[in-house]
Amino acid sequence: MPDLVIRNLHANIADSDTEILKGIDLELSKGEIHAIMGPNGSGKSTLSHVLMGHPGYDVTAGEVLFEGQNLLDLGADERSRAGLFLSFQYPFAVPGVTVANFIRMAVNAHRKGGPDGTDDPIRIPAYRKQLMEAMELLEIDKSMASRSLNDGFSGGEKKRFEILQMAMLKPKIAILDETDSGLDIDALRIVSEGINRLIGPDMGALIITHYQRILDYVTPDHVHILMDGRIVRSGGAELAHELEASGYANISQGVSSDGV
Repeated sequence: MPDLVIRNLHANIADSDTEILKGIDLELSKGEIHAIMGPNGSGKSTLSHVLMGHPGYDVTAGEVLFEGQNLLDLGADERSRAGLFLSFQYPFAVPGVTVANFIRMAVNAHRKGGPDGTDDPIRIPAYRKQLMEAMELLEIDKSMASRSLNDGFSGGEKKRFEILQMAMLKPKIAILDETDSGLDIDALRIVSEGINRLIGPDMGALIITHYQRILDYVTPDHVHILMDGRIVRSGGAELAHELEASGYANISQGVSSDGV
């Protein structure tokens, strides 16, 4: 059975009749890279927020299973401890809290009630060693650890910090919500290389993006096109190239002509 199973997922904006997701079906396992592409307003970011338990949305139908467990019964913190991770499109700045302290708090929150059964905080020497190794792997300057979280960071630095969190928390499934947004070509290459170094047999990824360009660096196993709250087409990496060449308008016409 796939690690993440989404069946007929419907979701509204909280306390409203505005339906955003209109029946999503998707299966994803560790070791796989899936890309979801779609125009603005199609429901891509809503899907990522619903999966992580954002209170701004109500699930009205369907189910989400993560390693056989009903994900929708869990709070956002429990979903994170279970092995789900979300890289934000627009990471928040937290002046006065250093990168090193923030990540250590996140690591300790994972250890509390985690699957290994230990509630003990990670020892500082062990944590510092792990952090420095992760920063070296991702080619992040070690001076970044003492800077305030995202405060004054460039777009590329913010996204690299998101990947650093991913490296330290070691999720089973990472949801990357428009990680390529606002990146120049050099920053995009560096962030993509970090993703490629982390994704493997123990970690899968759901990459949410408008554009094909990140998929030039991170090759997906599966590509899904999301329009008006539904996945209207799925295929291999070649589907992203088709979309780049023809645009969403042609995809939309094809969907309409097929009666979907």
